[in-house]
Formats: sequence, structure tokens, C-alpha cells
Amino acid sequence: MSLVPDGLRYTKDHEWVRSEGNKARVGMTDHAQHELTDIVFVELPKVGKTVKQGEVLGIVESVKTVADVYSPVSGVVTEINPNLDENPQFLNESPYEKGWFALILMDDPSELSRLMDGAAYKKLLGE
Repeated sequence: MSLVPDGLRYTKDHEWVRSEGNKARVGMTDHAQHELTDIVFVELPKVGKTVKQGEVLGIVESVKTVADVYSPVSGVVTEINPNLDENPQFLNESPYEKGWFALILMDDPSELSRLMDGAAYKKLLGE
């Protein structure tokens, strides 16, 4: 079973969001990192990049595939996780803490209500 913390919102594409006021901390879920296996490279967005909900935010590369990471909310990237350049394995080891991807200043915080809560995400996973 995948780790699905309460208090986060989730996408069907296996990204998570933690609301921090008008900002959203974004990452990929424990389920996603299990599916990808060992992550060896991360392409982060540039600070200042404007993203729309559902657009590609970045890329992760594992030993078996390359996958897009989609933005769960619209807004401007205000911060990226600088540790992922040197330590992409943080996505495997700690997807909800050390492995966060980016912080986005949200254009419309109501977009969060269109994302799944933990119970709905578990149902999507069949857990």
C-alpha cells in the first residue's frame, strides 16, 4: 500500500499539493515513485515560470522510464527544491518531505477543490 498522508490534495496523475496560504507546495506521490523505481535525474522548472493547471511542470527520469510531472494548480513558480539536483533519490526516500518539487504562488486557490482528498486518491489507487 502507498503512503497517502491526510491534509494534502492529489491529482489523477499522482502529484500532491500542500496548501501553504496562497502558495502550493507540489510533489509526486509515494505511489508514483514506487512505479518509477529508482529516480536518477530531475528536471525542475525555472523560478518565475508561469504554469497552468495540468501543464508539465518538470520531468523525472528513473532507471526504467522518463515521466512528466504536471502542475496541479495554476500560478508562478516561486521556489524549487534545490536538493533534488544533487539528490534525486529524495523523491524515492521522502516524497512528501525532502522530495517536494516546487512552490507555486497560486492564481486561483479554488483550483484545490477540484483535486482529490486522501480518501478519493486511495480509491483511485484501489486501496
